[in-house]
Amino acid sequence: MGSRMFRLLLLGIFTALFMDEGDRVLTSKWIRYCHKCDLYDGYKCLSSMGRCWKFNVLNYERVCTTDHFYFNDRLTGRYFYRYSTLSCRACEEGMIQLFHDLVRETYCCNSGDWCNDGDSSMDLIHPYRSRPKEDNPEST
Repeated sequence: MGSRMFRLLLLGIFTALFMDEGDRVLTSKWIRYCHKCDLYDGYKCLSSMGRCWKFNVLNYERVCTTDHFYFNDRLTGRYFYRYSTLSCRACEEGMIQLFHDLVRETYCCNSGDWCNDGDSSMDLIHPYRSRPKEDNPEST
């Protein structure tokens, strides 16, 4: 009898939580919606644009993720923008070198729903350049 009452209590809580009744139910604080695209070229989604959602339990939790991928040009020694992905995966900001010629920059946002549109973080991107070769005075 106790487990049945517990199930009914949980059913009532989830029903009240996920109802869309305006300001009475505060689901907008606990659920975050984000864009989802596997191939974003900087202007539009080349694959199917979708949406994803995630529980926003903690206020500082970063849930909407934008990954920018850069490739290395061997002639100039610079990294150039290739494409982006938009998702709801767990996020840690920073740059990671995936292969010898591919770098991924991750941008996380928690400012609101649909905050990872790809264009909003383009002005925050710092160009990734290879380090200049230092002249070694001891070798001369």
